[in-house]
Amino acid sequence: MSEDTFRGVDITRTSVGRYEVRNSRGGSLVVGTGGDDTFTPVELLLAAIGGCTAIDVDLVVSRRDEPDEFQVRVTGDKVRDESGGNRMQNLAVEFTVRFPAGPAGDAAREMLPRAVRMSHDRLCTVSRTVELGTPVSTTVRPDGGPQPT
Repeated sequence: MSEDTFRGVDITRTSVGRYEVRNSRGGSLVVGTGGDDTFTPVELLLAAIGGCTAIDVDLVVSRRDEPDEFQVRVTGDKVRDESGGNRMQNLAVEFTVRFPAGPAGDAAREMLPRAVRMSHDRLCTVSRTVELGTPVSTTVRPDGGPQPT
């Protein structure tokens, strides 16, 4: 992997069921189990799908006109599958976008469905990764502290 393609975050436990996620630019957010107002990992997955496609679509359509409203809702069902594992199904992204009346708004409205298709079919890294089913590897570092004997 090159520096141009590599992405990563670091996650630190701050208390039971509560973690701070940091990126290389200094940004952070708190993730939790859902017992308070923190986002759960599943909610972050939904947010990542929606945020990725929202950015793609917004960058294309807002060149034509500034939206009066731009909302994205991402939903899905968390289920236990036949093997006993948890996963999401029925993932859906719904855009509600309104533009002002006039030629610029008309151009943006006309472009909106195409921009959504482009994001889904080739631009949104997150939803394309989910749909393609990219494997995830997990390891435990041997230097993570004392090992049981």
